[in-house]
Amino acid sequence: GEQVLPPLGPDKFINSDLEKTLKDKGIKTVVAMGTQAQTSVLHTGSTAALKGFKVIVPVDGMSGDNVFPELYTAWHLSTAARISSNVTLTKFEMIGF
Repeated sequence: GEQVLPPLGPDKFINSDLEKTLKDKGIKTVVAMGTQAQTSVLHTGSTAALKGFKVIVPVDGMSGDNVFPELYTAWHLSTAARISSNVTLTKFEMIGF
C-alpha cells in the first residue's frame, strides 16, 4: 500500500501528487535520503521545507559521486533562508518513531 513514485527527476514534488498524499495522511515530517545527495535529497528536501514540512536528513543516508555533493547538500539544507529553519541534520541511529 505504499506509494511508489516514478522517476520524476530531482524534485519528487514536481508533476506528482506527493504533497497532497502527505497532507491527506497528516504527515508533517519528511525523511530525505537517497543515492544522489545533489539531486533528490537536496531538491526534494528543500521543496518539502518550503512547503512547510519538517525535514529530517540523516547525513549517513545520502551519498554522491564524491564527498562534495554530500557536503554541499548538508551545508545548503542547514543554511539556506526559508529552508534551514525546517531542516534537521542527523544520523540514522538518532531517528526514532
